[in-house]
Amino acid sequence: MLEVTGLSRAYGDRLAVDDVGFTVPDGRMVGFVGGNGAGKTTTMRMIMGVLAPSAGEVLWDGAPVAREDRVRFGYMPEERGLYPKQPVLGQLTYLGQLHGMTQAAARDRSTDLLTRFGLGERLTSKVETLSLGNQQRAQIIASVLGDPKMLVLDEPFSGLDPAAVDQMSELLREHTSAGAPVLFSSHQLDLVDRLCDSIVVLHGGRVVAQGTSEQLRDSAPLRYRLTTGEDTGWVRGAPGIEVIDLDGPSVLVQPQDEAAAERLLADAVARGRVREFSLVRPSLSEIYREVAAA
Repeated sequence: MLEVTGLSRAYGDRLAVDDVGFTVPDGRMVGFVGGNGAGKTTTMRMIMGVLAPSAGEVLWDGAPVAREDRVRFGYMPEERGLYPKQPVLGQLTYLGQLHGMTQAAARDRSTDLLTRFGLGERLTSKVETLSLGNQQRAQIIASVLGDPKMLVLDEPFSGLDPAAVDQMSELLREHTSAGAPVLFSSHQLDLVDRLCDSIVVLHGGRVVAQGTSEQLRDSAPLRYRLTTGEDTGWVRGAPGIEVIDLDGPSVLVQPQDEAAAERLLADAVARGRVREFSLVRPSLSEIYREVAAA
């Protein structure tokens, strides 16, 4: 298990990462989300030892993470690391050797993965001749060579088409099924919601929310959709009710408590036909906007 505790990184007087803490349990996939400049990449670099923290520590199985541990981590950095003018198979073979594989094993494993993801006929092609999506495939393959104990991936799905996203999602699930923890960042919140066991939301260098999708949704404010047979403008004056959106006979409201919601429903029934009164579950995108604005 990876554990990050009180991690901070200062650049002069500015804290890019401020007291960040979370865990990535064995066999679990954790999504790291936040806007540009939220501190995701800086945090990942500190986890991998690329940057030294100003405060806090990174633990692996309860002990401070060591160089020997990080050698067995698979890492995909924000800045893609493959050399554009070198053949893709040769580079992956070399990277596999850096992770402790023999040359033959690294070459065989790289060939198998490249073939699996549609690059079997491009083994000797220079990286710069591949499409951006295929370059991304090669980068992800580089991160999983050497049977990594942990995966830390910065925007791994960027630039991939839907079929490639499904392929790479399957690859990551194979590693979590084998017990490896996976941490990845992404701006594709629907994908994070679908894939991840838990989510860490970063804003302004701090963790502003974390938990499973269900836990985040349960912590969001109550909202209801009311649809009647008449205009719902009268709801604006209902006690304990905040109107979020109103469009003729349909209104989205945020009651201050369940009692206010029950009063609203009773008032609507007294006025005539109620076509719908339902709890509205927020999407991960809506939750992110709420916590980032708080």
